[in-house]
Amino acid sequence: MEQNKTSERLPDIRQTITLNAPIRKVWDAVATSEGIAAWFMPNDFRPEPGYEFTLEAGPFGKSPCKVTELDPPRRLSFSWGKDWTLTFELIETGDKTEFTLIHSGWSADQVTEFGEPHTVVRERMEQGWSGIGRKLAALVEA
Repeated sequence: MEQNKTSERLPDIRQTITLNAPIRKVWDAVATSEGIAAWFMPNDFRPEPGYEFTLEAGPFGKSPCKVTELDPPRRLSFSWGKDWTLTFELIETGDKTEFTLIHSGWSADQVTEFGEPHTVVRERMEQGWSGIGRKLAALVEA
């Protein structure tokens, strides 16, 4: 008999950047619907624990999300789609803000809602987050 093999977890995508902006300005950019739309995706987000919202993922349609953690102005987490969790962590460093993005929920043997293996999508998303981080920096440092 074949044993159930456990899913091999892939490492979280974790990217940290230092933003030349106060923590409140960064928080407003990462924890409001307008802010998230300006650097990430159009959405109907509300900063309320348990709130269910959607991200407009372009050709991939509407992605269901749910706020799972809210600790202003330090931490926001939400589930994204069927597998992932996004976490934004902010640390005040003088007049700057250290922003860490954590994209978790990756497994070697899983596929997305669109039938693509996590191993392929994770690689693409890691690259994509770098560009998205630059968009966030441009927004809050303006």
